[in-house]
Amino acid sequence: MYKVPLPEIKEKILASEKITPIELEARIKEKITELSGLISEEGAAHIISNELGILLVEKQKERMKIKEIYAGMRNVATFGKVVRIFETREFTKGEGEKGKVGSALIGDESATIRVVFWNDQTKQLAGLKEDDIILVKDASVKENRGGKELHVGDRSEVVINPENLTVGIVRQGGNFQRKTIEQLQDGEEGTEIMGTVIQVFDPRFFLVCPQCAKKANEMNGAFECSQHGKVVPSVSYVMNLIMDDSTGTIRSVFWKNQTTRLLEKAEEEIASFKDNLSSFEEIKTDLLGEQLKLMGRVKRNEMFDRLEFTVQMVEKAKPEEEIARLEKVK
Repeated sequence: MYKVPLPEIKEKILASEKITPIELEARIKEKITELSGLISEEGAAHIISNELGILLVEKQKERMKIKEIYAGMRNVATFGKVVRIFETREFTKGEGEKGKVGSALIGDESATIRVVFWNDQTKQLAGLKEDDIILVKDASVKENRGGKELHVGDRSEVVINPENLTVGIVRQGGNFQRKTIEQLQDGEEGTEIMGTVIQVFDPRFFLVCPQCAKKANEMNGAFECSQHGKVVPSVSYVMNLIMDDSTGTIRSVFWKNQTTRLLEKAEEEIASFKDNLSSFEEIKTDLLGEQLKLMGRVKRNEMFDRLEFTVQMVEKAKPEEEIARLEKVK
């Protein structure tokens, strides 16, 4: 089953005009109760869409817009303009074999997506530049930290700056909608907030598989990944901030790539704080009062019964842009 975000499921159900918003919410609750709470709100919405005969995902096209792509799809073809290129890194597999992984963020007029390149495919990133257009064929779409990624495999084809393909203006933030913190709702994707850092927590460090970034478990003195077997683990990290925009506050979660971008430090330097957290205090102090623009998705932390913001992109707020935004509203 394809991973369609809850807000999109609701939007498509309501667009059919077969049910009202109030009826939909009531029916979702009834379905969860009927199944003894064994399904999520998202799962209940999927069932209701099937019962109403509403197609959530159109048949895959020969070439798809980025917004039409969902986690779980295979043999996907799409194209977009390069928004950002991330560093390629090497990793060691369980038997000492070396591997490489790199990625680029591309966007079209509908949305943005990270394209992940593995091993020999990473060579294609060497000459890539921002604003280049890349066409990707026969790629698979995977979910990562609640978002979606396009993975380029051995059978995939990548064409840089193909003829007769153009992309309109792609905003740096892609297709993100600015909201205040008090407006945020569980399951929302493509959301942008802007606020002030009022609290900074120490980063948490953990060991992961260098290939898929999933947790590496220690077994008899060695580390294993559920997908890739024995591995030489790499250090990953996550960091939390509390953001305030005067309408409310929200805990914002920065996984490795966004923590690295926020702190503007090399991965090795951040990893060095693992054994010396006291040296991180100065960085925490410097971040307090910083104004940030965050783009990502909203998710409810069931354990603490609170909304959290998972950051997919982070930028320092630019006063001139915010002034221009306010003038436009007027």
